[in-house]
Amino acid sequence: MKFWKMNGAGNDFLVLNNLEERLSAECFPLLARRLCERHQSIGADGLMVVDAPTMGGDYKMRFFNSDGSEGEMCGNGARCICRYAYENGLAGKTQRVETTAGLVTGERINERLYRIRLNDVTTMRLRSPVEVDGVTYDCSYVELGSPGLPHAVVPYANLRMADEEELRALGRAIRWNEAFPKGANVNFFELTGEDEIYERTFERGVEDFTYACGTGTGSVVAVLTMQGRVSGHHVRVNMRGGQLIIDAQRLGSRITDLYLTGPTNIVCKGEVTDEDLCFAK
Repeated sequence: MKFWKMNGAGNDFLVLNNLEERLSAECFPLLARRLCERHQSIGADGLMVVDAPTMGGDYKMRFFNSDGSEGEMCGNGARCICRYAYENGLAGKTQRVETTAGLVTGERINERLYRIRLNDVTTMRLRSPVEVDGVTYDCSYVELGSPGLPHAVVPYANLRMADEEELRALGRAIRWNEAFPKGANVNFFELTGEDEIYERTFERGVEDFTYACGTGTGSVVAVLTMQGRVSGHHVRVNMRGGQLIIDAQRLGSRITDLYLTGPTNIVCKGEVTDEDLCFAK
């Protein structure tokens, strides 16, 4: 079973081409849990599967978190899979990618830089406060696509200097808070300059912080654009894994277009030979 390992601003993924492997769909959660484990296997934040299109796209992208749960979409993953598809002749410089949350478009800018139009903002609550241990936290809530990929957007002063364990505990509590029936990715942020943000995301399905989150950065910038705190044009979002660029087009009371631009990296290409892994084709 062949694979590529890729990352987008430190958000890392394994990519399998099921057009070639022809694996049973039932095995993907198991594969994700096994292959994404960082001590006994290759290690990654998630598993992406390239499969046959069913909605007029160039191909279908199925995304599985490291805990085996299937995600609606992944922004950095979509950028990486666009590069994979381009370099493997599955699509051209402009691509239509089918995701569980709907169709997204991707664009090759240069060898390593890719841009995608994220799923539409289908839900936005600019005020959605959350209570944790008797403390009320200012929060906004965003869903991208349908079914919506859920994001909590939480301002946090001096985020770079935050205590890691305290922030992780807060992220976990908000992620599972009853205010979000299907859970939420928790995006802590602080404005660090004009159209510049520092962000950290506690990701649902990984159940920890990742080095970057593409849909999370898009959700943060969408909220701040609606609040008039950023311009929405070429907004720089810095994370542990690097920098992503978000462009958000506002029309009245809604965001009409949301674009994510950032680097991709092919870490390695190889073959899975795990002797403890059993699956059926």
